[in-house]
Amino acid sequence: MTDATQSQPARSYVWGQLSAFGLAIAAITAVADQALKFWLLHDFDLASRGSVAVMPLVNLVLTWNTGISYGLFPQASPLGMWSLFAFKVAATVFLWVWLTRSTSRLAAAALGLIIGGAVGNAIDRLHWPGVMDFVLFHIETAGFTFRWYVFNLADAAIVAGVVGLLYESLLGGGAAKAP
Repeated sequence: MTDATQSQPARSYVWGQLSAFGLAIAAITAVADQALKFWLLHDFDLASRGSVAVMPLVNLVLTWNTGISYGLFPQASPLGMWSLFAFKVAATVFLWVWLTRSTSRLAAAALGLIIGGAVGNAIDRLHWPGVMDFVLFHIETAGFTFRWYVFNLADAAIVAGVVGLLYESLLGGGAAKAP
């Protein structure tokens, strides 16, 4: 081996300099998502309460998303549900490899949020009839009603992670490129 080869760190697709940080964010996100879902289902009993107003524009309402984001491509068959689960696993592996290459704490945190959200929603598919969604934004005034799709904490984490990656890519300049 030459001196130039020895001075260059080997790229790892398993662990990187910010992997522990990103993994901690992912774990906190997934655990918080699952804890909130279990609390809403079992202690708060959202299923029997129907729609619960939290703020003037926000209600808690229980829905089971059998598709992907925004309820697209709903799946009722076991093959379809396992296919979506396999897709989530593949996406998580891809994001993990990206995280191992990250050199920015913002990018690592953003990827951790996305991974944690994906894991939280994937766990739902293992023990429930779909992904548990429960937050509904809505506007209702005289003659006008607007209801946004129903989402959960994992979805919010994924969106926050994507926003973080976009910010880092457009303005930060230090994000690792996707593999």
